[in-house]
Amino acid sequence: MNSYDIIKSILRTEKSTLEEPKGKYLFLVDKDANKLQIKRAVEETYKVKVKDVNTVIMPGKLKRVRHQLGKTPDLKRAYVTLVKGQKIEAA
Repeated sequence: MNSYDIIKSILRTEKSTLEEPKGKYLFLVDKDANKLQIKRAVEETYKVKVKDVNTVIMPGKLKRVRHQLGKTPDLKRAYVTLVKGQKIEAA
């Protein structure tokens, strides 16, 4: 798996933008990726030093469309803390 397969996107939410001045960023990552792979992928993609990685698996929700039940997919988020003085310039 290469870096672009592991990191799907950087998430911009109200909560995550409040954490960016502290050096914390939120990423949507591949569900099978572990913390070490996520750390290497962020360092390689954005050319920064990563201090810590925390991950959360968000279970999908049940949805009903007409008479059928369905489920949205499970998502994995990674909260990445950078070394002090580093930052990611995201558009």
